Amino acid sequence: MATPPQGNPYATAPQAGGPHPYAQPGGHPQAPAVPPQQPTGNPFAQPGTFGPPQAHPGQPYGHPGTPYTPAPPHAHYQAHPQPLTPACRFCGGSPAVPVTFRAHRGLLVVMTFRKLDGPMCGTCGVAVYRALTTETLWQGWWSPVSLFVFTPFTLIHNLVVSRKVKKLQPPAPGHHGRQVDPGVPVHRRPLAYVGLVPVLWLLFMIVSGLTQNP
Repeated sequence: MATPPQGNPYATAPQAGGPHPYAQPGGHPQAPAVPPQQPTGNPFAQPGTFGPPQAHPGQPYGHPGTPYTPAPPHAHYQAHPQPLTPACRFCGGSPAVPVTFRAHRGLLVVMTFRKLDGPMCGTCGVAVYRALTTETLWQGWWSPVSLFVFTPFTLIHNLVVSRKVKKLQPPAPGHHGRQVDPGVPVHRRPLAYVGLVPVLWLLFMIVSGLTQNP
C-alpha cells in the first residue's frame, strides 16, 4: 500500500542561496509589521507631577488607610465671614451707629447747609450733636426762610438723631483712639441763646402791630 505525500504538493521549494520569495528587489528584507500599542494612563502627565489618586484594593476614593469621610451638612455656610461691627469714624471705638447731624446758616439772602455723617460712638456722636446744634441756634435765624423752615427742621432732626447715640454704651477703655470732646450741654453754651434775638424781635414786631391798630 502506497504512502500519501506529506506537505503541500503544490508549494515551490525555495532555491538554495537565492533571494527570499517575498523580498522586494533592491531593498533589505522587511520585518513583519507589528501593530502599535495603545498608550495607557494619562499621555500628558509629566514624571513627578501630581495627578488623581490611584485606586487601591478596598479603598475606592483615597490612599491606603484613609477612609472616605463625607463633608458635614451646611459646611459651605461656615466659610462666609461674619459682618464686622461698625467703628466710630472719629476714634475707631465700638459700638457705633450710622447717623447724620446737620447745621444750617441763614444770612438774609445767603444760606448754607452742612452735615457730618457716618458711624459714631456715644461720646463722639454727642459731641457732634452739641456742636452743630449750637452752630445752628446762633447762625440759622437771620433769613426769613431759615427762620420759619430750615432752622426749625434742622434742630428737630438733630434732636431725634441724638437719641440713637445717647443709647450706646461708651467704648471700652484701650479700644479706641482720641475721642471728640463733647463739652458742656447745649443749654449751658451762651451762643445757643443768640437765636433768641430774632425770635424776640419778631415777637416785638407782632405785638407792636397789634397795639397800633385801633
